[in-house]
Amino acid sequence: MRRMLFLLLPLLLALAGPASAASYRCNSSLVTKGDHVQEVLSKCGEPVSQSLIRYKSVIDDWGFRHEVPVEEWTYGPRNGMYHVLRFEGGRLIGVDSRRTQ
Repeated sequence: MRRMLFLLLPLLLALAGPASAASYRCNSSLVTKGDHVQEVLSKCGEPVSQSLIRYKSVIDDWGFRHEVPVEEWTYGPRNGMYHVLRFEGGRLIGVDSRRTQ
């Protein structure tokens, strides 16, 4: 059993893929996954850059198809890191950190 777990663990870690954080601390506030763009803007202020990446087709709970914008907002650098907040349809879906070059 232990041997099987030892063999399975690397496979599970490989399948997990890159993960993004569910929250970001800016100033003295915390924004979390699901927050609206206006809430993030009021807590964190204007980002250094703001990019419209693409539009994504989603189907809502009633079966209707909608096109929603996918945006990335960049904050920083702070302690040598840029923090990229990704929004879909005006809601925060993830936070990635990137080291400055």
